[in-house]
Amino acid sequence: MCKVDASRMSEGDSVGDSVHGKPSVVYRFFTRLGQIYQSWLDRSTPYTAVRWVVTLGLSFVYMVRVYLLQGWYIVTYALGIYHLNLFIAFLSPKVDPSLMEDSDDGPSLPTKQNEEFRPFIRRLPEFKFWHAATKGVLVAMVCTFFEAFNVPVFWPILVMYFVMLFCITMKRQIKHMIKYRYIPFTHGKRTYRGKEDSAKTLTS
Repeated sequence: MCKVDASRMSEGDSVGDSVHGKPSVVYRFFTRLGQIYQSWLDRSTPYTAVRWVVTLGLSFVYMVRVYLLQGWYIVTYALGIYHLNLFIAFLSPKVDPSLMEDSDDGPSLPTKQNEEFRPFIRRLPEFKFWHAATKGVLVAMVCTFFEAFNVPVFWPILVMYFVMLFCITMKRQIKHMIKYRYIPFTHGKRTYRGKEDSAKTLTS
């Protein structure tokens, strides 16, 4: 009897393991949803202008909604601070030049005109910047449907504080750019004419 019960229990355990080993319907649904979402993100990567137009449109709709509702100013302030942090990371180099001053190891930014071309590598790439900014707008939009996020506040103070914070942050960033002599935009590698091109120009 003990042997039979033990064999039945082992069979039951194996069947239970096989049943529980299969992913649930909810898990498969969200996995499939994530795959579709990622595929759409991959397809939208080359369309930079279209992506940003959509994000600006969503931001405009959000601002109109906040204006009509006359509330949720603290959510708007938090969204502005979040976008400012993203923008600063977008303008900053991946490797801080101040950390590379006393070290000759690792890549550095070009400081002379005849130096080797080095593309500007951002701390936050453009696609991740757009993705995070768009998600921030959507989350703020969802928050406007809940009264719990409508904290009463005197909005002109928030506007003044945000403007001051923006000016101070951008001033510090511009000083950093001037000090280490870099521009957060890459216009493309400089091209040189070959011998054939120069000969054609001389014959013409």
